[in-house]
Order: sequence, then C-alpha cells, then structure tokens
Amino acid sequence: MYDVIVIGAGPTGSSAAKELASNGYRVLLVEKFKMPRNKSCSGILIKKSIDLVEQYFGEATPVYTQCTPTDHRGMIFTNDKGKEYRYEQEGLNIWRSSFDYWLAQKAVEAGAEFRDETVALSCIEHLKGIEVQLKGTMEYTEYAKFVIACDGVVGSIKRKLLNAPKNYITTYQTFNKGSIDLDDHYFYAYLQPQLSEYDAWFNVKDNYLILGVSVKDMRNIDYYYSQFLSYMEQHHNLKIEKQEQEEKWLIAHIMPGCPLEYGKGKVLFAGETAGFLNPMGEGISAGMESGYAAAKAIERYGLHNLNSDLEKIYSAYRSNTASLKSYMERQWNFVASMASTFEQFKL
Repeated sequence: MYDVIVIGAGPTGSSAAKELASNGYRVLLVEKFKMPRNKSCSGILIKKSIDLVEQYFGEATPVYTQCTPTDHRGMIFTNDKGKEYRYEQEGLNIWRSSFDYWLAQKAVEAGAEFRDETVALSCIEHLKGIEVQLKGTMEYTEYAKFVIACDGVVGSIKRKLLNAPKNYITTYQTFNKGSIDLDDHYFYAYLQPQLSEYDAWFNVKDNYLILGVSVKDMRNIDYYYSQFLSYMEQHHNLKIEKQEQEEKWLIAHIMPGCPLEYGKGKVLFAGETAGFLNPMGEGISAGMESGYAAAKAIERYGLHNLNSDLEKIYSAYRSNTASLKSYMERQWNFVASMASTFEQFKL
C-alpha cells in the first residue's frame, strides 16, 4: 500500500512526488514513456518557473538541461491585426527531455520509487484505498491511499473517472537548419487566424529554427503550416536549408472562464489534467505549482487521519491554487486584450 501513486513524471508529477517523498511518505511515480523522453514544448522556463524549481527542488536548473541561447528574454506577440506586443521577462531555454528527467531523479533522491514505461490504465476506489491497474511488460495492480493524476490530456484516468469528452488542441512543429531575421533570445507567438486555428510560433534551440502551428482539426495541419512558412519568409526572411525533425503533441483546449477539474474522490488531478495551462502552452509553472498544491492538501488532511476528510482536502487544494487560477485568468485576459480571436477570454 503506497501513500500516494503519482501518474505522470513531468514537472507536475515530479513536483508532487518530490514534496511527498521529502516528508517521508511512500510514493510511487509512474511514467508512460521511457525516460528521458521528449515532450513537444516551447521549453522555456519563465521567471516564475525558475523560482519554483529552486523552491521545490532546492537548487537551480542545471546547466546540462539548458540549450542555446540560454538566456531567454521574453515573448513577442503578433496579434490578429499584425501589431507586435513585446513582453520582456528573464527566462531559461531548456530541453524538456533532460529537464523532466532531472526533476524525476530529484523525486527519486527524496525517496520516491520511479517506474517508467508504465501506463496507468484505471483507478478503482475501495473503502481502504485505490486499486491502480498498471501496465509495464505485463498488467499488474498496485494500491494507494491517494492518487494524483498528472498525465495531461493524453492520459485516460480522468476521462474514465469523469466520462470526460476529448477536447484537444493539436500542435505540430519542425526543427530546421537555416536562417531568419529575428532575435533568437525571444519566443514569438502569432495570433493571426490565417496562420493557425489557435496560435503559431517560432523560437530557437541550439541553432535549430523551430516553427509550429496549432489546430483544432488535425486535417488542417499541412495547410496552416504552409501558410505560416510563407508568412515567415515574407516578413522575416526565413530560409530553410533542411528540415531535420517534426513532432506532434496534444494540449488542453482551455475554455472561457478557465474551468478546472480538481479530481474525483481520492484521485486528484493536477497540471493540464486539471486544466491548468497558461496561454501559448506554458504549462510548466502551472504544472509545478498545482502538483505541489495537490501534494500539500493530501499531506495536511489525507495521510495523518484514519478517516480522510475529502471535503477538507479539496477545499485546501482549491485554496492552495486560488492565486494560480487567478494568474491563469489574467494571462488569458492579457492575450484577449491583444487579439479579437481570443476575446471570449476577457474577464
């Protein structure tokens, strides 16, 4: 019987597992993919994420997880009318594969047990705990007092527990060798509806020009990606010599009002699983903060009492993430103030 099984070893799950293990609880952290694994992401640590890493993990983000240009300087938005907005902020440029693996290893150092290449199939609650069906090389069962599901929108636990509909945005990005007339210290987001069904973006990692688009309908990827390349060639003198890699991913489609699902019974949701996602796919800070908050709520009301008080656990979790939810709403409102394509997010 584990105290907590944490599903998903990204920043959300590792933050939760590290917090619980550091306080002496028996924690199992499971991850679907073999680590280190790639995660399609901007790979930008904003100032808030940098601070949370030091707060939760006790040290600065290691140099070996970083890529050039290391010093990220902010975001530049282009709205639906073609107007630029500069948002200056200190940050770090990292590779998610090595960064996420480092976080998971810090959870292990704190005492968490870690299993990668392990899929969580189902969670069934009983009077004494939760039966978690897992699949590695074979299917087997583990038991826990609580579960924190941090497996993002691709995980099945939330969908099975809530019978939740699939509501995704598909992202597509390519890694290219070439040249462009843009400052590679910034992340560029393009909100014009002719370039994507959500947003398009450009940034640089270790001399790779990364270009991406997000769509609501996967069948439209090729069309919008072609439109975006033409736009970048025309406006920023993009020249691609060779495309070396392409990748697709799924992120949550955030709805107006930023609704959240905190969990069901003794299975708490955190990160994108709960609906915590900042504009343009910035989920690292929101994931870390919500994972830590879920762990603290369980520690306070779930693991010291013979009869866990679920109402108090969820109340504490909501309270722990109230400022995060407000921050998220303000960020979406900021985007809505720039582009009419996101005006439904105005507070």
